[in-house]
Amino acid sequence: MAFHRIYVRGRLLFTLLIVLMLAICKLPVMAEPQLTEDEQVNQILEKSLSIVEIDKEIARIQTEKQKVTEDMSATDKRIMQREQEIKEKREEAGKVLRAYYMGEREILLRAILSFDSLHELFAMLDYVDIIFTKDRNTLDSYTKEYKSLKEEYTKLDGRKTELEEIESRLQTQRNRVAQLEDQIDGELAGRSDADRLRLLMQELTNYWESAGLQEVELYFGALSKAMNKLPNWLEDNKQYLEINGFNYTIRIPEDALNAFLREQDKRFNDFSFRFEDGKVIASGKHEDIEIAVSGHYTVEDKPKNGIVFHVDELLFNGFALPDTTRKTLEEKFDLGFYPGDIITFIQAKSVEMKEKELIVNLKMKL
Repeated sequence: MAFHRIYVRGRLLFTLLIVLMLAICKLPVMAEPQLTEDEQVNQILEKSLSIVEIDKEIARIQTEKQKVTEDMSATDKRIMQREQEIKEKREEAGKVLRAYYMGEREILLRAILSFDSLHELFAMLDYVDIIFTKDRNTLDSYTKEYKSLKEEYTKLDGRKTELEEIESRLQTQRNRVAQLEDQIDGELAGRSDADRLRLLMQELTNYWESAGLQEVELYFGALSKAMNKLPNWLEDNKQYLEINGFNYTIRIPEDALNAFLREQDKRFNDFSFRFEDGKVIASGKHEDIEIAVSGHYTVEDKPKNGIVFHVDELLFNGFALPDTTRKTLEEKFDLGFYPGDIITFIQAKSVEMKEKELIVNLKMKL
């Protein structure tokens, strides 16, 4: 009987398990959220803007590639010239070395010892000095040309590696553009408003290139100039600098930073900065152009110690610009802050972005 109860209970559990599995299979599969019509259009426009900006990066890389190729060609010519020069110097150096090896220079030494008068001795010494100096110059010249040739080969190898890296970057960006173009073509296929969207894409591109990019660069340029003046401002506002023994801390509230920026440039009257957990967020609107920047600071030691700003996201009228645009702006405008400009014997150790405050921890240079 006990065995029968166990058997029945097992069958019941198995049946319940089957029923549960069937029920799960009949549950509706959660579909991915569908984009609204406006979201689909914005996505297409954003991709078209990315293509324009990545194309600029491709053009920049191609220019860089052309310069490196020209440098390599010039280096090749110098190597050919150096090889001819070193061939001639090698022959001259060989003659000198053979003269010493075969004992031909010993004749000069014997001649010195066989003088009949001091006048003959001095004349012979002058003659020997001229010959030995010429020999030394010949050997030194050969050594110099040989070292120069090795340097040219090293330079050429470095340029070849650089060219390979450029080719790789170029191909990566071309692949990105091709992929984006395929996506746009696929998204436009079958749409009755495809022609209208292509017109919108062109209008967005024209607006970005004629006004948007200029406005973004004006903001970045003004911010770069203001950051150069930040060390002097902190010297006049020492309430933001804490000193505890050998530890230094700079604490800049976001409202104080915004007030400082507006003192530097009226453009920041329409622009504001916020410090959140690990993020710096800046946004503003001027006329019909709205810009939003999100990024973070890191401590860097080269080319000099400081905190350097990295752009993580850049929005123009709500459209996200690609990483190539962000990188170009980072390279063109220095938004860093260098504590050593305030006190020469300190350097940045760490940086934090907390709620409504930028905190820079400093240490003394060793």
